[in-house]
This record gives sequence, structure tokens and C-alpha cells, in this order.
Amino acid sequence: MANRDDIALMAHLMRRAGFGATRSEIEARCEKGYEATVEELLNPDDNAPQADRYEMLRYHPGALLAGGQPPMGNVNWMYHLLNTERPLEEKMALFWHHVFATGNSKVDNYDQLCQQIDMFRANGMGNYRSILMDVATNPAMIFWLDQNENHAHAVNENWGRELLELFSMGVGNYTEVDVREASRAFTGWTFEYKIPRLPYGRYPWKFEYRPEDHDDGEKTFLGQTGNFNGEDIIDIVVKQTACHRFVARHLYNFFVADEVQVPAWQIDAPRDPQAIDTLASSFKDSGLDMKAVLRTLFNSDFFKNEAVRYAHVKSPAEVVVGTLRVVGGSSFPGPGIGDLSMQPTYMGQDLLNPPSVEGWHTGEEWINSGSLMARINFMSDRFGDPSLPGVRDMIDRLRSMGDMTPEQLVDNCLDMMGPLEVDEGTRKELTEQAAGDGNLQWNASNAEPRVTAMLQLVAATREFQFA
Repeated sequence: MANRDDIALMAHLMRRAGFGATRSEIEARCEKGYEATVEELLNPDDNAPQADRYEMLRYHPGALLAGGQPPMGNVNWMYHLLNTERPLEEKMALFWHHVFATGNSKVDNYDQLCQQIDMFRANGMGNYRSILMDVATNPAMIFWLDQNENHAHAVNENWGRELLELFSMGVGNYTEVDVREASRAFTGWTFEYKIPRLPYGRYPWKFEYRPEDHDDGEKTFLGQTGNFNGEDIIDIVVKQTACHRFVARHLYNFFVADEVQVPAWQIDAPRDPQAIDTLASSFKDSGLDMKAVLRTLFNSDFFKNEAVRYAHVKSPAEVVVGTLRVVGGSSFPGPGIGDLSMQPTYMGQDLLNPPSVEGWHTGEEWINSGSLMARINFMSDRFGDPSLPGVRDMIDRLRSMGDMTPEQLVDNCLDMMGPLEVDEGTRKELTEQAAGDGNLQWNASNAEPRVTAMLQLVAATREFQFA
């Protein structure tokens, strides 16, 4: 039987490397061991399949070619988020979607965005240079950043600028001349002409390189001179120390603890400079292998440190998917998945449609009066439903402990929901609420309603908004 410290560490890993887990899953993983679980997450075998998209399409065929309107594009991804048995693979797709933010507000083509997520899902733990190449040749990104308007006779700097500013290095590590020269190198990178949408429907974009539209002149980029093409620019970028540290800081912000927003990274020092150094070195030494740097991250002392547990505000996607995976009952693609897929949008994160190429502002900026109410209502509704298998399991586990004092009820519910640590003020309020009906006696008719009410109150605490 795993002790509480092991349970807490494994729960922390599963919240960050996935979307949380039931107590039964956490206990099973504790039996395997922490490092073995990390390896299983990094290298899932055939016994951990992806979600069966063909099952989804039998019930929701519109999710394949979702067109320009939600919720079917969101349904496609939400189904994978809820059903995959490869949680880190899906979490990395969410990570890259935030870094390489591409929005349907302009692309107007959810099927192309779903294909982009497929790309992140397939290659997101691979080589970073290869990921950059995938993104540079991805039609949705090309259209999103006007790369199809970047011509030898009329250079468009949008893609070249964002490649350096938001995708690889960060402000302060290049000049305006570098932006111009990089953009020249990518001229001719576009997509094939597309058959009109009507009357036949949508046809997929495909990448196309047009040599006649490429600027063959000499270019000077980050101190190097040559007749560069786009691939040469990427080769130069990934060798830069600034690139290694930029990716490291993104990983720390997403998986370890909240940082300031990306535009402030040149102003504010990292929360943990030594951790960034460790990740950047691992990234470089591994030849830019994302799996290797993730292994370093999850096995590090700075990740396991209790100080960073619950130091990351859950994104709306983490709130929704984490809640649904823990309480259960939503894995089948039945009625209601359209509404579930839109829940992150109501909380401020419209998946497949970030507000700009900068992605979403994270951390405390996820929270405002409206989004907080949406979060609490959503979680309270689920944790208050004893018919859901995950909630039922919590109730049965608590029942097996016997009758409880109000203090024990609070402590045990916090343990089932985390284990979650709350401050003394929160604990006092929870205990006062529990004490209103005296000791919990399981033979009383109000026993289960009292437990579900306490689970709902825990879900409404400030601390539960953190992962």
C-alpha cells in the first residue's frame, strides 16, 4: 500500500503530465513506481491506445470535416482528450497548440486545425527541429501568419517575425534585419491552390514549395551569410542558446509552475534560474529531443519539490478534462459531448481558436469573476453527482473509513480530491460547514448528500483552481 507522500507525488505527476487521475489509477501507478510511470508516460505501448476516432465518427460524422463552425471541431479534440490512454501525448499536443497558437477565427477551417493537432499528437515528443519544420510547412499556420503572401518580389514578415519572437527565441535575441532576412529565406513556402469550398464541400490544403517565388539572393541571418532557404534558417535558430532557454522556460511554465507572460521574459528573471539551466542543457545535449528533456523535467528535484505543487493555475482545458476524467461517465461519444467540448470556451479558452499568435495569457490571468464562476459551477455540478463512477468511488472509499467527525470528513474529502492542502482559513470554513450537521453517520439518510456537498465545496476552494 502506497503511503500518502507517494500518493501526493504521483497525483502531482498525473496532474502535470496528464489531466489528473482517479485514486485507483494513482494507487496502481504507485505500485509500479514513480520513474517507471514516467517512462510509461513517455513511451506508451500498444496497451495504451489513442482514442478510437472511428468510434467517434460513427456517432458524430461531422467531427471529421468540421468546417468553420464550433462545436464539431472542438468535439473532435475533446473526444481525444477524454478518451486517450496516452495522457502525456495529448498534454504535449495542448502544450504545442499554446506555443504555436493558430486560430480558427482566421483559418476558418476546423478540419485543418484538427490535422495540426494530429501533427502535434504524433510528433510532439520528438525532435524540436522536426517540429519546427512541421509547423513551417503546415497549411493552417501558413495561412494564419500570411506566409502564403510572402513572395520574392514582396516580402511578408509575419511568419519570420513570429518564428523568432514567439516560437523559438524571444524578443531581444535577434534584430529587425534578422526578421527581414529570415522572411526572405521563406519566400516560396506556401500551399497548393485549393478547389473552392462550394458546391462540393471542403478540400484539404497541402504544402507546396514554389522555387520560382523564392528569393535566391544572399542573406545574412544571426551573423551568418549565405543563400539561405527556410530550412537553413531553422538550422541556425535551433543552435542558438537563446532557443534552448526559450523552450526550457516554456516547458517550466507549462509543466512546473506559472511564470510571467512571454513578452516579459526579457525583463523578469525565471522563477527558478537553475531549473531553466538544467532543462536548457538537457535540451541541447539530447540533440533537441523533447522526450529526453521531459524525462529530465519529471525526474528532477525541482519538479518533485512540494513548493511547486499547486503552483500552476489550471487552464480551462485542464479544469474540464481533469474533472471529467476523474469523475468519469463522459468517455463515450454520446449526447452532450458538444456542450462539454465548449465548456473551456465558456471559461476563457476557446480550443483551436486562441485570441492571437501569442496564445493565451496563463496563470492568474485565467481567472476573472466570470470565468471563476463558470469553473466552480462546472466542477460543483460534476462532483455533486453520485451517479458518476468517480464520485461513487470516492463515496465508497469514504464509507469504508466508518463514521467521521466534521474534521475527519473535511480531511478525508481533501485527501480524495488531491491530496489537497488548503490554508487554515479555508479549512476552518469547510469544517464549520461540516459541523452544522454534527458527526457523519453512514446509516443516516443525509450521509451521501453531506459527502457530495463537501466534495462540491472543496471543488469551489481557491486551492482547487491550482494543479
